[in-house]
Amino acid sequence: QVQLVESGGGLVQAGGSLRLSCAASGRTTFSSYAMGWFRQAPGKEREFVAAISWSGGNTYYGDSVKGRFTISRDGAKNTVYLQMNSLKPEDTAVYYCAADRSAPTADRFALTVREASYDYWGQGTQVTVSS
Repeated sequence: QVQLVESGGGLVQAGGSLRLSCAASGRTTFSSYAMGWFRQAPGKEREFVAAISWSGGNTYYGDSVKGRFTISRDGAKNTVYLQMNSLKPEDTAVYYCAADRSAPTADRFALTVREASYDYWGQGTQVTVSS
């Protein structure tokens, strides 16, 4: 059983930065996993934000956050991060960490945008960007 716990959300002004963390536990290795971030704003569907393969470091970003957000991971801490810069009010949402136990290969990594590919989800952390 894998558990994911997000942290780091909060209130920030437009143009500011925030770093989210996702602590993963329940396994000794996540070498085959892809880790993703999704978000859901009030009245909107859940949206893919970013994903990373645990071993290879392959990354993929949603169009709305490219150039502003960076996903990374620390294998020693079993933690995935989402660095969010140049935040906009439109980024306001609950951000969820998710884990796909069988990551796509590098040539197919764009498949990580699919919600259905993920096996485990965290409870979410609120990010609010004020204007």
